[in-house]
Order: sequence, then C-alpha cells, then structure tokens
Amino acid sequence: MRNTAYRRNVRNLIIMVALVLLISGAYMFVGVHFGNERLFRYAIRLRTSKLLAMLITAFSIGGASIVFQSVIRNTIVTPCLLGMNSLYTLIHTGVVFFAGAGSFLAVNANVSFAVDLVLMGVTATVVYSYLFQKTKHNILYVLLIGTVLSSFFSSIQNTLTRIMDPNEYDSLLATLVASFSNINSEIIVFSIIVLAAIILFLRRELALLDVLTLGKEQAINLGVDYDKCIRKLLLGVTLFIAVATAMVGPISFLGLIIANLSRQMLKTYRHTQLILGSALFGMIVLIGGQLLVEHVFSYSIPVSVFITVGGGIYFLYLLLKTKEVSRMHVKDLIKNMTERRW
Repeated sequence: MRNTAYRRNVRNLIIMVALVLLISGAYMFVGVHFGNERLFRYAIRLRTSKLLAMLITAFSIGGASIVFQSVIRNTIVTPCLLGMNSLYTLIHTGVVFFAGAGSFLAVNANVSFAVDLVLMGVTATVVYSYLFQKTKHNILYVLLIGTVLSSFFSSIQNTLTRIMDPNEYDSLLATLVASFSNINSEIIVFSIIVLAAIILFLRRELALLDVLTLGKEQAINLGVDYDKCIRKLLLGVTLFIAVATAMVGPISFLGLIIANLSRQMLKTYRHTQLILGSALFGMIVLIGGQLLVEHVFSYSIPVSVFITVGGGIYFLYLLLKTKEVSRMHVKDLIKNMTERRW
C-alpha cells in the first residue's frame, strides 16, 4: 500500500515537472520575433531573468509555507502572519518618504533589494529569536506577535502615506505590488546564494521535519531537541519569505494555495515530496499566470493581484471545509461515546 502511494506521488511529481517545463518553454518563446536576431536576443534575455525570478520565488514561498504549516501544525496558516509583507511595504514607504522617489535607494534595484533583505533578515532574526526564548518557545505567542507586528508596521506605513506628497505616493504604488519587471542577474545570483546558505544551515532540522510533526513529546522521546529545531526552522521560514519578498514584492496567499494543493494531491507525511510539490505548484501558478497576463490577455494588472483575489476565496473554502471536518469529527466522537455507554 505504501509503495503504491509512493509511486503515485512520484508519478504526479514527474507530471508536474513536465508541466513546469512546458509552461516555461511557452513563456520563453510565445510572441518572440524569431526573424529579428537582435529582438530575439533581447526578448530571451529579458524573459530569462523573469523566469528565474518566478522559479526562485515559487521555491522560496512553497518550501517556507510547507515548513511553516508543519511547525505550527495548522494547514490554513501562511507565512504572511510573520509580518514580512508589512515590513516590506513600510521599508519602501519610508525610503520614498524620507529620501524621495528619485533617490539612489529607491531607483537602484540592486541596492533596494539589499536594503530590503538586510532589514527584514535582521528584524526577523533579532525579534523572533528574542521573543521565542522570552515566551518559553510557545509557537502560538509567535503567531500572535507576528500579527501584532504586521498591524504595527501597517499603521506606520499608512500614516506615512497619508502625509506624503501625492506625486511621491503615485511612484510608490508600483513598488508595493509584486512585480517581475525589475529583476536582473545580480539579484538572482545573490538570492540563490542566500537561499543555499539557509538550506545548508538548516539541513539537520529539515531532515527532522517528519519527526517534528509527530508532536513535541514524541520528538523529544526520539532524542530531538524540539524547541531548538522549531526556533531555527521559524527563522529559516522568515528568511526565505524575506528573500522572495525583497526580490519581487509581497504575494499574499500564494503560499496558502500551493501548500494546500500539494497536501491534497500527494497525501503524504514525507516533507521532501510535499515541499517539492508545493514549489512545483507555485511555479505553475506564477509562470502560467504571467504567461496569461503578458501574452494572452495583455493585462497591465500584475499577476499577484489575481493570486491575492483567488487566494482569499480559496482561504474561505479551506476554512469552511475545516469547520465541516471538525463537525464530523465531533459527531463521530459523540456517536462512539454513546455506543460505549450502552
């Protein structure tokens, strides 16, 4: 039975890889002028950067979402709760407000990426490391703190936008929505290096994910330092989201969508398969959505807007489904208790 499920999951993953390759090929070559060599090279160079950015973003958000849900032990949560999206908007609003839309920090994509990544990484490391120890490794408090920080960052950002010059605000709006337009090779290479360093640092904790999901008591009985692993994994999730957000901007609900699609399709406890499935779903959603937006419908609206709308609807579906499952469990429990009594 296990071998059958394993083979089915491997087959599904292979199909998804083939689909990613197919969509990637379509994105690279649809609408390209093959007759003009100069235009062809320019289009391929531009689309290659966008494609790599979408692949990295999907991998970062997909992997971080699966790990975050497993650590929290709740499948309807998203790493957005950690506050990195709100911090990103605050950083960009602060740069435009204090330095101006034409400043070096706002115009240069490489510098902007570095500032975003450093500030979000340092904030996540300092705040969550300190608070996780202060709350005696209580994960629910970390979620609460993340929600409070999100509201705090958003309130400051809203205050700055209200007193900002209207012309500066118009230029700011474009940077607050996820975009794959301002990506260059330096940002892509640096992002890959950072992500590889985080994975190398967390290789032991990632290998223990299957054990950690058994629960704290079971993991400790198996010789796992549960609190230390959870703390390091949460920091890794935050840094992964920081890299993706600093590179392209905030994409709300993407992690929620692709992580749950991966769990629904694969139905396994193996996190290697779940993370790979989530990343592949993210690649399909981002590349396919960008293909439709750029070359089919020619919308000027970023694909992240459609993902946010669809993610909100999907979240309501998951919420209602979870309530229905919980109600069924309660009915079964009452039925079993009644049968035992009689």
